[in-house]
Amino acid sequence: MLVDTHCHIHESYELPISDVLTRAEEAEVTQMICVGTNEETSRLAIAFANEHEEAYASIGVHPHDTDGGYAAIAGLAGTSPKLIAVGEIGLDYFYTNSPKEVQIEALKAQIEVALAHNLPIIFHVREAFDDFWPIFDSYEGIRGVLHSFTDSKENMEKAIAKGLYIGVNGISTFTKDEAQKAMFDAIPLERILFETDAPFLTPTPYRGKVNEPAYVRIVADYHATRRGISLKEIADASSQNARALFTLSAQS
Repeated sequence: MLVDTHCHIHESYELPISDVLTRAEEAEVTQMICVGTNEETSRLAIAFANEHEEAYASIGVHPHDTDGGYAAIAGLAGTSPKLIAVGEIGLDYFYTNSPKEVQIEALKAQIEVALAHNLPIIFHVREAFDDFWPIFDSYEGIRGVLHSFTDSKENMEKAIAKGLYIGVNGISTFTKDEAQKAMFDAIPLERILFETDAPFLTPTPYRGKVNEPAYVRIVADYHATRRGISLKEIADASSQNARALFTLSAQS
């Protein structure tokens, strides 16, 4: 069993959903988390999860979109038993599509929603850890994952020391950065989560094609090979981590 802990297949998507779900099942990807990036896609994630047994929903406003508002997320929390996380939320200083001060306000507000509803958080942090860590440390009881993590080994180790999980996706299969490769290799099995970010970040050897949850198996197999362990061992570990963080059932 594998879990795709981060995808966006509930949004406008090029591939027929029935085919996507069939291929996921054939690849033994039995559960997936559909992640919102604004109010509209968060509502769509909930609706999709309610309609598909294998899907779960996460609600949040991505840092790129925070300038457009984020207050509605509080009203969506608690509206479905399939809603199992808040995210993706965080800070992104690479593009700064929203002003930094607005991103920070939105991050704090949405962390408070997650804590009020006892939900784990899917964090998006890019070139912003100097601001992120003090905010994170100002709260108690945060459970979560650093989604699509590609930062330093130092920040990876800091995240794990703070109880966070590390989200690994197709980037890890095609990066040429040796420091990144070493960082991925060093993530403890008990803290790794696999994701696709579908339809984005398609892993090798399918670069150029639309990403989909079935390809999380490729990411897992790539890291099993690098570590010299079986696919089953790394799949079992990552799935156990996903169930622990997101309170997923053992069966889809």
